[in-house]
Amino acid sequence: MTTANKVTILRIFLVPIFITMLLLYDRSGHDFYRVFSIFAFAAASLSDGIDGYIARHYNQRSELGAILDPLADKLLLVSGAILLSFDHAYLPSIPLVFIVSILSRDMMILLGVIVIYYVCEKVKVRPRWPGKTATVFQMITILMALLIFPSKYVDFFAYIATVFTILSAVYYLAAGLRQLNESPASAPDTTRNR
Repeated sequence: MTTANKVTILRIFLVPIFITMLLLYDRSGHDFYRVFSIFAFAAASLSDGIDGYIARHYNQRSELGAILDPLADKLLLVSGAILLSFDHAYLPSIPLVFIVSILSRDMMILLGVIVIYYVCEKVKVRPRWPGKTATVFQMITILMALLIFPSKYVDFFAYIATVFTILSAVYYLAAGLRQLNESPASAPDTTRNR
């Protein structure tokens, strides 16, 4: 259990705190809960960069980290996007296309990983710049909604995040197809009788 993995696990534990505080704010309107949810979301977002920095600079990359890090990101961003896509009495709503793009891409990645693992018995998933950029804009969008920025600004960043989310889906799809094409299991079986 490396230090980087401990930071990632802390990030996972911050997700239910963020969700709880946001739901309590939505029911009560007490700013204490909103501020606490902002703190939890911001701490989790910052820890994403911290654990990556520790893993790279102190040679703490691990298989567990390769699984936990994207899982922590997905839990944080998907929960925030879903909660903020509904109509709220106190918070601006995030456009529906924002959450649809995130969920569609993540479901495509999950199905792709299952298929590639079944065919190739090994999956190589490397973060690409569109995915990292999408994550940053997703975090900014959610944080702006929590800080109650005017809807037009929240929507603007949500649409930018959506564009990069779709672009990252295209990159992941191309990388997945490349892995399948390079696998011997994808070649036609010439030993079978027709």
